[in-house]
This record gives sequence, C-alpha cells and structure tokens, in this order.
Amino acid sequence: MKKIIFFLVFGLTFGIHVFAQQHEDQKSQKIQALYIAYITRELQLNETEAQKFWPLHNQFDGELKSIHQNNLPELESEEASLKVKKTYRDRFAKIIGPNRTDDFFKKDAEFRKKLIERLKERQERKQDNRSNKRTHPWR
Repeated sequence: MKKIIFFLVFGLTFGIHVFAQQHEDQKSQKIQALYIAYITRELQLNETEAQKFWPLHNQFDGELKSIHQNNLPELESEEASLKVKKTYRDRFAKIIGPNRTDDFFKKDAEFRKKLIERLKERQERKQDNRSNKRTHPWR
C-alpha cells in the first residue's frame, strides 16, 4: 500500500512538474514571438535585413544570457554586458546601419521594461484576486 501511495504521489508530482515546464516554455515562446514582431516592426526590417539580423541577434542574446548566468558581481556583470553590446553594435550596424542600431538598443530596453511592468501588473492582479477570495468566500 505504501508503494502504491509513493508511486502515485511521485507520478502526480512529476506530472505537475512536466506540465508546469511545458507551460513556462509556451510562455517563453510567446514572449519571444512578441519580441521579434515588435523589434522587426519598430526597426522596419525588410526580409533581407531580418534574415541577417536575427541569427546575429540570437548570438548576441546568448552571450548576454551566459553573462547573467555566471552570477558575477553586479558591476562586473554590467561591464561584461556593455562590452558585448559594443561588440555587437558594430556588427548590427553593418546590417541595419548605425541609426537603426541605436534604435534597436532603445527598443530592446523599452520592450523589456514594458514586459516587466505587465508581469508585475499581472502578479498584482493575481494577488488581489487571491486576497478577495479569502476575504469574500461567497464570490
């Protein structure tokens, strides 16, 4: 009986974890698609530019992510990120020009700021809904 309960609990826990991971992957893919659409629209990338820009951007993004995953002290992390941005600024400028490269960095920061704001708003709404349910159980 204990074995059955153990496997049942293990199976449910594993299933919930897999479901949650898939849900997070779907959210991440949706955010990525919104980001690509936003940057493509804001920079007015044509098809040829987009075909060259996005693979380079993926390299750029990968380098930035690896910096942040290294858990460096804040100042070192900022310095490393700035170095990567300077390196890629020149590479992006060869594809989309210096003005749109500057716009890219502005629009990238703008998108991330808006995303964080919306995620905070969503979390606050969830907390408000939870607190309303606790104080008003008949709703």
